Amino acid sequence: MKDTAPQDAERAWNILVSLVMNTRGDWRRKVIEATGLPFSRARALWRLESEPRTLAELAYELSVDAPAATMIVNDLEVHGLVTRTPHPESRRTKLVALTTAGRQVLASVDKITDRPPPALAQLPAKDLAELRRIVEAIAQS
Repeated sequence: MKDTAPQDAERAWNILVSLVMNTRGDWRRKVIEATGLPFSRARALWRLESEPRTLAELAYELSVDAPAATMIVNDLEVHGLVTRTPHPESRRTKLVALTTAGRQVLASVDKITDRPPPALAQLPAKDLAELRRIVEAIAQS
C-alpha cells in the first residue's frame, strides 16, 4: 500500500493557505483603515511586537530585501511607531523596536474582528471542534 500522507499533508496545506489568503481582504482593509498605514507597515509592527529586531532580521521575516526593509522602518519611524537604537554587540547594526505609539496601533488592530469565511462558520459544532483541535496541534509543534 502506497503512503499518501506526504501528498495529503501538502494538499491540505495548500488548501489552508489558499483559504486564508483569499478570504482576508476585508480584514486587511479594516487594518489599513484603522492604522492609516499600508498593510506592509502593520506586518512589520507585528514582527516587532515580541522583541526588537535588526533590519536584516526584519527584512528576512517580511520576505523583503534590505532596502525595502529600510524604507518600511523609515516610514514607521516618521510616524513615531518605531525607534532605532545601537545594537549592544555590533556598532554597525541598529535594533528596531516598537514605541508606545506602535504598541497602541497594534492594540487597536487587535480589536478588529477577523471573521471566518461563511463555509467555515457553518460547519457543525463537532467538526469545528475537531478542526480547532487539529490546527492547535499543528500550531504547537
